[in-house]
Amino acid sequence: MGVTTVTEMTDGVLHTLFRSEQGGHEQVVLCQDRASGLKAVIAIHSTALGPALGGTRFHAYASDEEAVLDALNLARGMSYKNALAGLDLGGGKAVIIGDPARREEGGLKSEELLLAYGRFVESLGGRYVTACDVGTYVADMDVVARETRWATGRSPENGGAGDSSVLTAFGVFQGMRASAQHLWGDPTLRGRKVGVAGVGKVGHHLVEHLLEDGAEVVITDVRAESVQRILDKHPGKVTAVADTEALIRVEGLDIYAPCALGGALNDTSVPVLTAKVVCGAANNQLAHPGVEKDLADRGILYAPDYVVNAGGVIQVADELRGFDFDRCKAKATKIFDTTLEIFARAKADGIPPAAAADRIAEQRMADARGAAPAV
Repeated sequence: MGVTTVTEMTDGVLHTLFRSEQGGHEQVVLCQDRASGLKAVIAIHSTALGPALGGTRFHAYASDEEAVLDALNLARGMSYKNALAGLDLGGGKAVIIGDPARREEGGLKSEELLLAYGRFVESLGGRYVTACDVGTYVADMDVVARETRWATGRSPENGGAGDSSVLTAFGVFQGMRASAQHLWGDPTLRGRKVGVAGVGKVGHHLVEHLLEDGAEVVITDVRAESVQRILDKHPGKVTAVADTEALIRVEGLDIYAPCALGGALNDTSVPVLTAKVVCGAANNQLAHPGVEKDLADRGILYAPDYVVNAGGVIQVADELRGFDFDRCKAKATKIFDTTLEIFARAKADGIPPAAAADRIAEQRMADARGAAPAV
Protein backbone atom coordinates (compact mmCIF):
# COMPACT_ATOMS: atom_id res chain seq x y z
CA MET A 1 0.00 0.00 0.00
CA GLY A 2 1.44 3.42 -0.96
CA VAL A 3 0.50 7.07 -1.16
CA THR A 4 1.55 9.44 -3.94
CA THR A 5 1.98 13.09 -3.01
CA VAL A 6 -0.06 15.84 -4.61
CA THR A 7 3.11 17.29 -6.16
CA GLU A 8 3.12 14.38 -8.61
CA MET A 9 -0.16 15.42 -10.18
CA THR A 10 -0.31 17.12 -13.56
CA ASP A 11 -0.21 20.89 -14.06
CA GLY A 12 -3.92 20.94 -14.96
CA VAL A 13 -4.88 19.34 -11.68
CA LEU A 14 -2.50 21.54 -9.69
CA HIS A 15 -4.02 24.62 -11.29
CA THR A 16 -7.48 23.51 -10.24
CA LEU A 17 -6.30 22.68 -6.73
CA PHE A 18 -4.23 25.77 -5.95
CA ARG A 19 -5.18 28.57 -8.34
CA SER A 20 -8.69 27.98 -9.64
CA GLU A 21 -11.94 29.18 -8.09
CA GLN A 22 -12.91 25.49 -8.06
CA GLY A 23 -9.96 24.70 -5.77
CA GLY A 24 -9.18 25.58 -2.18
CA HIS A 25 -9.04 21.96 -1.01
CA GLU A 26 -7.37 21.14 2.29
CA GLN A 27 -5.96 17.77 1.29
CA VAL A 28 -5.79 15.37 -1.65
CA VAL A 29 -4.50 11.83 -1.24
CA LEU A 30 -3.65 9.52 -4.13
CA CYS A 31 -3.93 5.89 -3.03
CA GLN A 32 -2.50 2.76 -4.62
CA ASP A 33 -2.48 -0.92 -3.68
CA ARG A 34 -0.90 -2.94 -6.46
CA ALA A 35 -1.89 -6.32 -5.04
CA SER A 36 -5.61 -5.58 -5.38
CA GLY A 37 -5.40 -3.16 -8.31
CA LEU A 38 -6.70 -0.24 -6.26
CA LYS A 39 -6.09 3.25 -7.61
CA ALA A 40 -8.09 5.86 -5.72
CA VAL A 41 -8.26 9.57 -4.98
CA ILE A 42 -9.54 10.99 -1.70
CA ALA A 43 -10.19 14.74 -1.81
CA ILE A 44 -10.99 16.75 1.31
CA HIS A 45 -12.29 20.18 0.42
CA SER A 46 -13.23 21.59 3.83
CA THR A 47 -13.47 20.53 7.45
CA ALA A 48 -14.66 23.96 8.66
CA LEU A 49 -17.99 22.53 9.84
CA GLY A 50 -16.68 19.10 10.85
CA PRO A 51 -15.25 15.90 9.31
CA ALA A 52 -15.49 15.79 5.52
CA LEU A 53 -18.36 13.51 4.49
CA GLY A 54 -18.88 12.32 0.92
CA GLY A 55 -19.34 9.12 -1.05
CA THR A 56 -16.96 6.91 -3.00
CA ARG A 57 -17.44 6.87 -6.78
CA PHE A 58 -16.18 3.78 -8.66
CA HIS A 59 -15.82 4.66 -12.34
CA ALA A 60 -13.75 3.83 -15.41
CA TYR A 61 -12.33 7.27 -16.14
CA ALA A 62 -10.76 8.12 -19.47
CA SER A 63 -7.60 9.28 -17.68
CA ASP A 64 -6.14 9.53 -14.19
CA GLU A 65 -6.22 13.32 -14.44
CA GLU A 66 -9.95 13.21 -15.18
CA ALA A 67 -10.43 11.09 -12.05
CA VAL A 68 -8.56 13.58 -9.86
CA LEU A 69 -10.47 16.53 -11.29
CA ASP A 70 -13.76 14.73 -10.69
CA ALA A 71 -12.80 14.07 -7.07
CA LEU A 72 -11.89 17.74 -6.59
CA ASN A 73 -15.16 18.98 -8.05
CA LEU A 74 -17.27 16.45 -6.18
CA ALA A 75 -15.54 17.18 -2.86
CA ARG A 76 -16.13 20.90 -3.22
CA GLY A 77 -19.78 20.23 -3.99
CA MET A 78 -20.08 18.16 -0.82
CA SER A 79 -18.87 21.09 1.31
CA TYR A 80 -21.68 23.23 -0.08
CA LYS A 81 -24.23 20.42 0.08
CA ASN A 82 -23.50 19.60 3.72
CA ALA A 83 -23.52 23.27 4.69
CA LEU A 84 -26.91 23.91 3.11
CA ALA A 85 -28.32 20.68 4.55
CA GLY A 86 -27.60 22.09 8.01
CA LEU A 87 -25.08 19.35 8.83
CA ASP A 88 -22.07 19.90 11.06
CA LEU A 89 -19.89 18.21 8.48
CA GLY A 90 -17.40 19.33 5.87
CA GLY A 91 -17.05 18.13 2.31
CA GLY A 92 -14.98 15.37 0.77
CA LYS A 93 -15.20 12.77 -1.96
CA ALA A 94 -13.33 9.74 -3.18
CA VAL A 95 -13.07 8.05 -6.55
CA ILE A 96 -11.82 4.57 -7.33
CA ILE A 97 -10.50 4.32 -10.88
CA GLY A 98 -11.60 1.34 -12.96
CA ASP A 99 -14.51 -0.83 -14.04
CA PRO A 100 -16.83 -1.17 -11.02
CA ALA A 101 -18.12 -4.58 -12.10
CA ARG A 102 -17.13 -7.46 -9.86
CA ARG A 103 -13.87 -9.12 -10.80
CA GLU A 104 -15.61 -12.39 -11.69
CA GLU A 105 -17.59 -10.38 -14.26
CA GLY A 106 -14.45 -8.91 -15.80
CA GLY A 107 -14.31 -5.79 -13.67
CA LEU A 108 -11.98 -4.53 -10.98
CA LYS A 109 -14.09 -4.61 -7.82
CA SER A 110 -13.10 -7.25 -5.27
CA GLU A 111 -13.15 -7.75 -1.52
CA GLU A 112 -9.38 -7.24 -1.40
CA LEU A 113 -9.63 -3.91 -3.23
CA LEU A 114 -12.41 -2.61 -0.97
CA LEU A 115 -10.50 -3.65 2.16
CA ALA A 116 -7.40 -1.86 0.88
CA TYR A 117 -9.48 1.23 0.23
CA GLY A 118 -10.91 1.00 3.76
CA ARG A 119 -7.38 1.06 5.18
CA PHE A 120 -6.68 4.32 3.35
CA VAL A 121 -9.86 5.87 4.72
CA GLU A 122 -8.89 4.76 8.24
CA SER A 123 -5.40 6.24 7.83
CA LEU A 124 -6.96 9.72 7.65
CA GLY A 125 -8.10 9.39 11.25
CA GLY A 126 -11.68 10.54 10.77
CA ARG A 127 -10.97 13.62 8.64
CA TYR A 128 -12.88 11.86 5.85
CA VAL A 129 -16.08 9.82 6.25
CA THR A 130 -17.12 7.79 3.22
CA ALA A 131 -20.40 6.41 1.87
CA CYS A 132 -21.89 5.06 -1.38
CA ASP A 133 -21.90 6.85 -4.72
CA VAL A 134 -22.06 5.86 -8.39
CA GLY A 135 -20.60 2.37 -8.73
CA THR A 136 -20.59 1.54 -5.01
CA TYR A 137 -23.34 -0.02 -2.95
CA VAL A 138 -24.37 -0.86 0.59
CA ALA A 139 -22.65 -4.26 0.38
CA ASP A 140 -19.43 -2.51 -0.64
CA MET A 141 -19.56 -0.20 2.37
CA ASP A 142 -20.04 -3.22 4.62
CA VAL A 143 -16.71 -4.53 3.33
CA VAL A 144 -14.96 -1.14 3.59
CA ALA A 145 -16.22 -0.83 7.18
CA ARG A 146 -14.30 -3.94 8.16
CA GLU A 147 -11.14 -1.81 7.90
CA THR A 148 -12.42 1.60 9.03
CA ARG A 149 -14.90 3.05 11.49
CA TRP A 150 -15.42 5.96 9.08
CA ALA A 151 -17.72 4.20 6.59
CA THR A 152 -21.43 5.03 6.43
CA GLY A 153 -24.16 3.83 4.09
CA ARG A 154 -23.81 0.33 5.54
CA SER A 155 -26.57 -2.26 5.76
CA PRO A 156 -28.92 -2.27 8.75
CA GLU A 157 -27.48 -5.67 9.68
CA ASN A 158 -24.10 -3.96 10.06
CA GLY A 159 -25.31 -0.94 11.99
CA GLY A 160 -26.04 1.28 9.02
CA ALA A 161 -28.96 3.04 7.40
CA GLY A 162 -29.10 1.03 4.21
CA ASP A 163 -29.81 2.47 0.78
CA SER A 164 -29.38 6.27 0.87
CA SER A 165 -30.98 6.68 -2.56
CA VAL A 166 -34.40 6.47 -0.91
CA LEU A 167 -34.05 9.84 0.82
CA THR A 168 -32.02 11.31 -2.04
CA ALA A 169 -35.04 10.84 -4.29
CA PHE A 170 -37.37 12.16 -1.59
CA GLY A 171 -35.27 15.32 -1.28
CA VAL A 172 -35.24 15.90 -5.04
CA PHE A 173 -39.01 15.53 -4.99
CA GLN A 174 -39.18 18.23 -2.28
CA GLY A 175 -37.02 20.45 -4.48
CA MET A 176 -39.42 19.91 -7.37
CA ARG A 177 -42.37 20.81 -5.15
CA ALA A 178 -40.60 24.02 -4.12
CA SER A 179 -39.85 24.82 -7.76
CA ALA A 180 -43.51 24.33 -8.63
CA GLN A 181 -44.53 26.55 -5.72
CA HIS A 182 -42.14 29.29 -6.82
CA LEU A 183 -42.97 29.17 -10.52
CA TRP A 184 -46.62 28.15 -10.61
CA GLY A 185 -47.86 29.00 -7.12
CA ASP A 186 -48.75 25.44 -6.14
CA PRO A 187 -46.41 22.79 -4.63
CA THR A 188 -47.76 19.88 -6.62
CA LEU A 189 -46.57 18.07 -9.73
CA ARG A 190 -50.07 16.95 -10.67
CA GLY A 191 -50.55 17.38 -14.41
CA ARG A 192 -46.93 18.42 -14.95
CA LYS A 193 -44.74 16.60 -17.47
CA VAL A 194 -41.45 15.56 -15.86
CA GLY A 195 -38.52 14.04 -17.73
CA VAL A 196 -36.15 11.86 -15.70
CA ALA A 197 -32.74 11.10 -17.23
CA GLY A 198 -31.35 8.11 -15.37
CA VAL A 199 -33.70 5.72 -13.57
CA GLY A 200 -31.14 3.74 -11.61
CA LYS A 201 -30.42 3.94 -7.88
CA VAL A 202 -32.13 7.30 -7.31
CA GLY A 203 -34.17 7.88 -10.45
CA HIS A 204 -36.49 4.91 -10.05
CA HIS A 205 -37.46 6.07 -6.54
CA LEU A 206 -38.08 9.57 -7.89
CA VAL A 207 -40.41 8.19 -10.54
CA GLU A 208 -42.51 6.61 -7.78
CA HIS A 209 -42.93 9.96 -6.00
CA LEU A 210 -43.85 11.69 -9.25
CA LEU A 211 -46.47 9.14 -10.20
CA GLU A 212 -47.99 9.23 -6.71
CA ASP A 213 -48.27 13.02 -7.03
CA GLY A 214 -50.02 12.76 -10.39
CA ALA A 215 -47.22 13.81 -12.74
CA GLU A 216 -46.83 12.65 -16.33
CA VAL A 217 -43.41 10.95 -16.47
CA VAL A 218 -41.01 10.50 -19.39
CA ILE A 219 -37.80 8.53 -18.80
CA THR A 220 -34.54 7.49 -20.41
CA ASP A 221 -31.43 5.60 -19.31
CA VAL A 222 -28.34 4.21 -21.00
CA ARG A 223 -29.26 0.85 -19.46
CA ALA A 224 -32.23 -0.66 -21.29
CA GLU A 225 -32.99 -2.96 -18.36
CA SER A 226 -33.46 0.03 -16.01
CA VAL A 227 -36.00 1.56 -18.36
CA GLN A 228 -37.81 -1.73 -18.82
CA ARG A 229 -38.09 -2.22 -15.07
CA ILE A 230 -40.04 1.03 -14.80
CA LEU A 231 -42.21 0.30 -17.83
CA ASP A 232 -43.06 -3.18 -16.54
CA LYS A 233 -43.97 -1.87 -13.10
CA HIS A 234 -46.12 0.98 -14.43
CA PRO A 235 -47.58 -0.15 -17.78
CA GLY A 236 -49.20 2.69 -19.67
CA LYS A 237 -48.24 5.29 -17.05
CA VAL A 238 -44.67 6.09 -18.09
CA THR A 239 -43.23 6.96 -21.50
CA ALA A 240 -39.65 6.16 -22.53
CA VAL A 241 -37.50 7.95 -25.12
CA ALA A 242 -34.27 6.80 -26.75
CA ASP A 243 -31.76 9.03 -24.99
CA THR A 244 -31.18 12.24 -23.06
CA GLU A 245 -30.93 14.30 -26.25
CA ALA A 246 -34.47 13.22 -27.12
CA LEU A 247 -35.68 13.79 -23.56
CA ILE A 248 -34.57 17.42 -23.32
CA ARG A 249 -36.42 18.17 -26.57
CA VAL A 250 -39.75 16.59 -25.49
CA GLU A 251 -42.59 18.95 -26.31
CA GLY A 252 -44.42 20.38 -23.31
CA LEU A 253 -41.80 19.27 -20.78
CA ASP A 254 -42.25 21.16 -17.51
CA ILE A 255 -39.37 19.76 -15.45
CA TYR A 256 -36.12 18.10 -16.48
CA ALA A 257 -34.49 15.88 -13.84
CA PRO A 258 -30.87 14.85 -14.58
CA CYS A 259 -30.26 11.82 -12.35
CA ALA A 260 -27.16 10.23 -13.88
CA LEU A 261 -23.60 11.61 -14.14
CA GLY A 262 -22.68 15.30 -14.04
CA GLY A 263 -22.30 17.90 -16.80
CA ALA A 264 -25.86 17.47 -18.08
CA LEU A 265 -26.33 21.23 -18.41
CA ASN A 266 -23.89 22.46 -21.01
CA ASP A 267 -23.50 24.62 -24.10
CA THR A 268 -25.21 21.96 -26.22
CA SER A 269 -28.14 20.97 -24.01
CA VAL A 270 -29.22 24.30 -22.52
CA PRO A 271 -30.09 26.04 -25.85
CA VAL A 272 -32.50 23.23 -26.84
CA LEU A 273 -33.93 22.40 -23.42
CA THR A 274 -37.72 22.69 -23.49
CA ALA A 275 -38.33 22.40 -19.74
CA LYS A 276 -39.16 25.39 -17.55
CA VAL A 277 -37.44 23.88 -14.49
CA VAL A 278 -34.30 21.81 -13.95
CA CYS A 279 -34.30 19.82 -10.72
CA GLY A 280 -32.48 16.49 -10.49
CA ALA A 281 -30.31 14.19 -8.41
CA ALA A 282 -27.08 14.22 -10.43
CA ASN A 283 -24.06 15.95 -8.91
CA ASN A 284 -22.26 18.79 -10.72
CA GLN A 285 -24.95 19.31 -13.34
CA LEU A 286 -23.47 22.61 -14.53
CA ALA A 287 -20.73 21.72 -17.01
CA HIS A 288 -18.84 24.97 -16.38
CA PRO A 289 -19.26 28.35 -14.66
CA GLY A 290 -21.69 30.53 -16.59
CA VAL A 291 -24.19 27.81 -17.44
CA GLU A 292 -26.41 28.96 -14.57
CA LYS A 293 -26.64 32.39 -16.24
CA ASP A 294 -27.47 30.76 -19.58
CA LEU A 295 -30.37 28.98 -17.88
CA ALA A 296 -31.56 32.19 -16.25
CA ASP A 297 -31.32 34.08 -19.55
CA ARG A 298 -33.63 31.48 -21.11
CA GLY A 299 -36.07 31.80 -18.23
CA ILE A 300 -35.35 28.29 -16.93
CA LEU A 301 -35.52 27.91 -13.16
CA TYR A 302 -32.57 25.88 -11.84
CA ALA A 303 -32.83 24.17 -8.45
CA PRO A 304 -29.15 23.75 -7.46
CA ASP A 305 -28.27 20.06 -7.49
CA TYR A 306 -26.34 20.04 -4.24
CA VAL A 307 -29.34 21.53 -2.45
CA VAL A 308 -32.06 19.18 -3.67
CA ASN A 309 -30.04 15.95 -3.70
CA ALA A 310 -28.94 16.27 -0.05
CA GLY A 311 -31.41 13.67 1.26
CA GLY A 312 -28.87 10.88 0.90
CA VAL A 313 -26.12 12.66 2.78
CA ILE A 314 -28.60 13.56 5.50
CA GLN A 315 -29.37 9.86 5.81
CA VAL A 316 -25.79 8.58 5.96
CA ALA A 317 -24.71 11.41 8.28
CA ASP A 318 -27.31 10.25 10.76
CA GLU A 319 -25.46 6.95 11.11
CA LEU A 320 -22.77 8.83 13.01
CA ARG A 321 -25.26 9.46 15.82
CA GLY A 322 -27.36 6.28 15.58
CA PHE A 323 -29.68 6.08 12.60
CA ASP A 324 -33.34 7.06 12.88
CA PHE A 325 -35.27 7.10 9.57
CA ASP A 326 -38.11 9.34 10.74
CA ARG A 327 -35.63 11.94 12.03
CA CYS A 328 -33.81 11.86 8.68
CA LYS A 329 -36.98 12.13 6.63
CA ALA A 330 -38.11 15.14 8.67
CA LYS A 331 -34.76 16.82 7.98
CA ALA A 332 -34.96 15.94 4.27
CA THR A 333 -38.45 17.47 4.12
CA LYS A 334 -36.82 20.82 4.93
CA ILE A 335 -35.16 20.76 1.49
CA PHE A 336 -38.49 22.24 0.34
CA ASP A 337 -37.98 25.31 2.57
CA THR A 338 -34.27 25.64 1.78
CA THR A 339 -34.98 25.61 -1.95
CA LEU A 340 -37.63 28.31 -1.59
CA GLU A 341 -35.19 30.38 0.51
CA ILE A 342 -32.60 30.15 -2.27
CA PHE A 343 -35.10 31.20 -4.94
CA ALA A 344 -36.11 34.18 -2.77
CA ARG A 345 -32.47 35.17 -2.19
CA ALA A 346 -31.74 34.89 -5.91
CA LYS A 347 -34.65 37.16 -6.75
CA ALA A 348 -33.72 39.70 -4.07
CA ASP A 349 -30.05 39.82 -5.11
CA GLY A 350 -30.73 39.65 -8.85
CA ILE A 351 -28.55 36.56 -9.32
CA PRO A 352 -29.12 32.97 -10.49
CA PRO A 353 -30.23 30.45 -7.83
CA ALA A 354 -26.89 28.62 -8.02
CA ALA A 355 -25.06 31.80 -7.04
CA ALA A 356 -27.52 32.45 -4.23
CA ALA A 357 -27.02 28.93 -2.88
CA ASP A 358 -23.25 29.37 -3.02
CA ARG A 359 -23.45 32.58 -1.01
CA ILE A 360 -25.54 31.00 1.73
CA ALA A 361 -23.25 27.96 1.99
CA GLU A 362 -20.08 30.07 1.91
CA GLN A 363 -21.43 32.29 4.68
CA ARG A 364 -22.07 29.29 6.92
CA MET A 365 -18.57 27.91 6.33
CA ALA A 366 -17.01 31.35 6.84
CA ASP A 367 -18.92 31.80 10.10
CA ALA A 368 -17.54 28.45 11.29
CA ARG A 369 -14.00 29.53 10.44
CA GLY A 370 -14.54 32.98 11.92
CA ALA A 371 -13.63 34.56 8.59
CA ALA A 372 -15.27 36.64 5.89
CA PRO A 373 -16.74 34.58 3.02
CA ALA A 374 -15.02 34.62 -0.36
CA VAL A 375 -16.50 37.16 -2.76
